[in-house]
Amino acid sequence: MSASKHLSDAHSPHPHTTGEDERLDVAVAVLTLLADRTRLALLKQLGAGDADVTTLTEACGAARPSVSQHLAKLRLAGLVATRKDGRRVVYSLRHGHLRRLVDEALNVADHQLGALPPHD
Repeated sequence: MSASKHLSDAHSPHPHTTGEDERLDVAVAVLTLLADRTRLALLKQLGAGDADVTTLTEACGAARPSVSQHLAKLRLAGLVATRKDGRRVVYSLRHGHLRRLVDEALNVADHQLGALPPHD
């Protein structure tokens, strides 16, 4: 089963129809994709708005071929969408859950780096 199929199943309106084990497997797949610095930087940038490869390359500081490969993985996993704008391909996040997940991961990092007290 493809990663995008897994991701769509995990967001089913009837989560009890998808086994908890499968949901956990999909969550692990998503978090594994986020566990790469370049992909996390790309998703953070896309959380601020749609962008093309040139903009994303400049924002994350990686080489263009690397950025393109990471974007392809994110697209195949169903985490980002693409649309044509003239000759450019513009990338966007597929849903707000992903933006919030990236934001929360970075908030956790802020707490660990700044020795900030825990809170809900």
